Amino acid sequence: MTGPLPDISGYSIAPQRHWGRWIAVAVILLLLAALARAFAVGMIEWQFVGTFLTAPVILTGLLNTIVMTFAAMGVGIVLGVITAIMRMSPNPVLRGVAMGYVWLFRGTPVILQLLLWFNLALIFPRLGISGWWTVRTVEVMTPVVAALLGLGINQGAYTSEVVRAGLLAVDTGQYEAAKAIGMTRLLALRRIVLPQAMRVIIPPLGNEFIGMVKLTSLASVIQFTEILHSAQNIYYANSRVIELLIVAAIWYLAIVSLLTPLQMLLERRFARGTAGGR
Repeated sequence: MTGPLPDISGYSIAPQRHWGRWIAVAVILLLLAALARAFAVGMIEWQFVGTFLTAPVILTGLLNTIVMTFAAMGVGIVLGVITAIMRMSPNPVLRGVAMGYVWLFRGTPVILQLLLWFNLALIFPRLGISGWWTVRTVEVMTPVVAALLGLGINQGAYTSEVVRAGLLAVDTGQYEAAKAIGMTRLLALRRIVLPQAMRVIIPPLGNEFIGMVKLTSLASVIQFTEILHSAQNIYYANSRVIELLIVAAIWYLAIVSLLTPLQMLLERRFARGTAGGR
């Protein structure tokens, strides 16, 4: 078909109507309004939420939660890096030990590990070297130590897989180039491979970090004084269950809200010079 094209200059461009989106927004707003109304008319004494939000016991639990999060993640990252390197070693013994560690601690619930560490005295009444120096296990395995070991060692098993994924993402040519210029395997890992792998490691590791904030709440079962345990201690005395749970939720959300931008900053820093660095 040939001939002059029709003149469309007189037509106006009609904006596309996204009716589905508007309906979805309306449904979401209705659900949020219903949820807000339920909390507003429910049996919640909101003045107690404000009163206990900055109670000394709650703030102590908040501080313990933050300290335990960083300490457990520190242990987990160290163990994770070491285990990931062992998994990629040509030595079959190191690979076997690393695989066994990951299998054991990923295969058992965290709460079970916490209880085992806290009750370690039932298996080993004393720790140390017999005839030289020993100490009663119950004096060493306090709630803080048991929580740090339980959370940190468990985290190491998961972090090792995150680090290993990052190491596998680095092109094998980088290893060969480092070897060609005379670098040892460990030096190449430290100088060349790990810095490149961090771009892949940081996002899931940041996610694990934020997950650890909430995971510390499990340590309440061994009497570790974190936010949830502090809230429970108060509502056991005054029966303000919902109010204290709301207080705990507010502080957990506050911590996560602070950590999330930090994760994004780290991601941008290690993604510089790549297409994903935005």
